[in-house]
Amino acid sequence: MHGKRHDMTVHSDQPYNAEPPPSALAGSDLTPTDAFYCRNHGPVPDLDPGSWRLRVDGRVATPLTLSLDDLRGRLPEATETATLQCAGNRRAGLTAVRDIPGEAPWGPAATATATWTGVRLTDVLDAAGLADGATDVEFVGADVSDAADPPQEFGGSVPLRKARMPEVLLAWAMNDEPLSPVHGAPLRVVVPGYIGARSVKWLQRIEVRDRPSANFFQASTYRLLPPDAPVTATPGEGVELGLVAVNSDFLRPDDGSSHPAGPVTVAGYAFAGGDRTVVRVDVSSDGGATWAQADLGTQASPWAWRHWSATVDVPRGTTEVLARAWDSSAALQPERPEQVWNPKGYVNNSWARLRLRGV
Repeated sequence: MHGKRHDMTVHSDQPYNAEPPPSALAGSDLTPTDAFYCRNHGPVPDLDPGSWRLRVDGRVATPLTLSLDDLRGRLPEATETATLQCAGNRRAGLTAVRDIPGEAPWGPAATATATWTGVRLTDVLDAAGLADGATDVEFVGADVSDAADPPQEFGGSVPLRKARMPEVLLAWAMNDEPLSPVHGAPLRVVVPGYIGARSVKWLQRIEVRDRPSANFFQASTYRLLPPDAPVTATPGEGVELGLVAVNSDFLRPDDGSSHPAGPVTVAGYAFAGGDRTVVRVDVSSDGGATWAQADLGTQASPWAWRHWSATVDVPRGTTEVLARAWDSSAALQPERPEQVWNPKGYVNNSWARLRLRGV
């Protein structure tokens, strides 16, 4: 279904939400498209690329209506390698602390990296011309979600200063292939360094605004609420999610797997959003009493994750291996999920934990 691996963990069929086994993300800087996670809020829309049009309006000098041919023919093509990460990535670690009703228990694989090709958003904004008072750029997709009352199209915005950055794309290709319907064909936004919800799929409108989006998925959800707040927060409550916090997790071996007692190689990913990069990953097999630095892989782009690996000694019995990442701002993952629990289960960036059994 949807061109995905047969062993995806499907959190819901409609809308389709699924992630691969963690091992499917290991061993490559780029994620195969069939292993790329899917996070949707409504049915996948059936759009005809030939008749599809993009509207650009709001605080612009010249509103535009653009076809795919217009974008390809009028603007220079651009490519970026970027990691996308769902704000609910690793939510299962928070549901283990306290139940989070109505939210899928995403594991550590609601993140992936691809090469995206399209045009730079800033070139589209230049073509329209910015009017006075512009501060934010809103994206509206064609997918309609009944999570909002009344149902509405999925959308959200980013500050104009981010929208003008050259890494932000309107993409029609992923890993050198045309976008598939489940990944936003014919055109999607890619906002490197921001939560995946801002990389709106099935893009049909860009509105330049003098304030952030009032869309349900920005004003009322994808917000970090205090632990004691009700899930049904009023619009504007809490902290609007944007930049991805430094995070990491294990990809190999499988959690709970058995190994001959002795040295075992563990591997994973680490990622930090904004203009920050991962600079160090520590691994411990003695409960955090001592730490060893993992070997960091190369980084495919400033907007991509880094894979890492380390060898730990696993005695007979069960051992918990820990991992924590540092980013270039000296931010460090917090120790425990209890410290970051929140009513929607966002941003679990507590230390990664892997149980191994020595035999």
